[in-house]
Amino acid sequence: MKHRIVHTLQKYVVNPPIKLALAVGLPLPGYALLETKGRKTGKPRRTPVGDGRVGNQFWIVAEHGMKAGYIRNIERDPHVRLQLRDGLRYHWHAATAQLLLEDDPRERQRWLATQLPGSARERKGGAPLRNATPQHSD
Repeated sequence: MKHRIVHTLQKYVVNPPIKLALAVGLPLPGYALLETKGRKTGKPRRTPVGDGRVGNQFWIVAEHGMKAGYIRNIERDPHVRLQLRDGLRYHWHAATAQLLLEDDPRERQRWLATQLPGSARERKGGAPLRNATPQHSD
């Protein structure tokens, strides 16, 4: 029940204005946009995520774990794009996502908080995801 309520609020109330702000290029500290390919339709699916850039890697701890739509999309096709903030501008980066099913999500979130002071948000549980961002594509 909790998952359904949180998912509905995020999908229809929280995420749309964040996606719109990122789409028009407004600098939102602490956010990035993850683009996956829909597992059923093959269409691009964009999801706002916390900015988990650490060096040349990007880390996400999925709040809903393996139930998250973008995680299920990545299971089908790990090729993703990330729209990352660079100063006041955003640029798209191609990446290959890697699900870390054996990783401890709470421990990973604590580690991220030490790497990203000021932009890491507390999340409960989830499936950790690591994306290398090897090339600039925009």
